Amino acid sequence: MKKMFIALLSLALAVQGFAQSEKFTKAMTSTLVQLDSAKTADDMLSVSASFERIADAEKTQWLPYYYASLGQVLYAFMKNDMANNDGFAGKAETLLNKADALQPNNSEISCVKSMIATLRMLVNPQQRWQQYGATITTELDNAKKQDPTNPRPYYLQGQNLRNTPEQFGGGCNTAKPVLEEAVKKFEAFKPASAIAPSWGKDFAQKTLATCK
Repeated sequence: MKKMFIALLSLALAVQGFAQSEKFTKAMTSTLVQLDSAKTADDMLSVSASFERIADAEKTQWLPYYYASLGQVLYAFMKNDMANNDGFAGKAETLLNKADALQPNNSEISCVKSMIATLRMLVNPQQRWQQYGATITTELDNAKKQDPTNPRPYYLQGQNLRNTPEQFGGGCNTAKPVLEEAVKKFEAFKPASAIAPSWGKDFAQKTLATCK
């Protein structure tokens, strides 16, 4: 009788765990659709808030915190309000730190760290380049080492080079081979799951097209 009770309890817990997992995946999938279709800064901010709610409900899943942080970063770039970038970056960093605590040494998280550093650098590039430029480079190098198959650090590096004046080592001649490598890696990349990061291919192709 005791063994039967334990077996039934184990089955009930397994079913409950599956239901919770299914609910989480459904919520993530739905919000990822919103992320892909976001057209304005306010849309992106709303998506970030949705991911944050999922993250706070789950607490042990790194992906919703990651996407919430990414949404904040993309919102800041779309908002294009340089004077307030430190505030946007601070919010994104708080969310990403939670993802980092759950999933340390992760290539995708390192990519967003580089994007947050870019936000801070853009407040005053001349004064902040030395500090945050080093962070951007370090985090993209980390991302490449943590997952050599990940195309996103190559895309971000290529984009940064494309937006850097030629006299400072940027421009198309420097960016083009990096962006070509990014597009090549996107073609071969296979996300770990249906809700794992897969963004950036279209951006990489469009950025590369500006160099042809």
